[in-house]
Amino acid sequence: MDNKNTKTIVFGHRGYPAKFAGNSLEGFRYAATHGAEGIEFDVQLTKDGVPIVMHDEKVDRTTDGTGWVKDFTFSEIRKLHLANGEPVPELKEVLAILQNRNLYINLEFKTSTVHYPGIEKKVLDLTKQYHFVHPIIFSSFDYVTLKNCQEIDPHQIYCYLTDQDVTNSDKLIKDNNFAGIHPGSYQNSKGTITQRIWTVNDPQKAKKYFEAHVSGIFTDNYPVMNKLRDSIQSPAKVKVN
Repeated sequence: MDNKNTKTIVFGHRGYPAKFAGNSLEGFRYAATHGAEGIEFDVQLTKDGVPIVMHDEKVDRTTDGTGWVKDFTFSEIRKLHLANGEPVPELKEVLAILQNRNLYINLEFKTSTVHYPGIEKKVLDLTKQYHFVHPIIFSSFDYVTLKNCQEIDPHQIYCYLTDQDVTNSDKLIKDNNFAGIHPGSYQNSKGTITQRIWTVNDPQKAKKYFEAHVSGIFTDNYPVMNKLRDSIQSPAKVKVN
């Protein structure tokens, strides 16, 4: 279970895709200045090693191009367009928008299908060039990525992403020195764990999670979920475990 004395943080999944193109600078700018408490996005590397923000390992669904992210150089991928006409954003462009704001940031290493060589150090080093009000939450479905990150910098917040039920979330977190777990559904726990659940767009599911005071949810429509959360949870001190 989560801490009943904390408020659930609502993260805009890829910004605010209910209104803007997912993982677009337009969406991130809006969310950062219009009431988002948290923002989540995904990072991959181009063929020539430039960190970009994109959800899928292939560009087909979210751009006017086709192919794998790993096969495009940065200059090539910048010629593609998102649904709103913007180019695929570079990670440093997103970080520049989010820095110095009272936002919780979740950066997902998109490495479960393609493990980009050196992505961990490259991304961790880049994030340190910007100032954030709250420490960045780093997550990945790929266990190796998280362990690589811990070797590079053990002092950051690392959370394990999963689409499976975890038999003993407490043990998983403790044994691996993770800060929490990001599951696709609520995980029962013997103790108090940090779990942030993705991707919650159903108000009925969200209601149950808010009643359980989970640490966070990721959603495509953060204004709707903020309102629902506030109607359920009494004012509490926000704390990220």
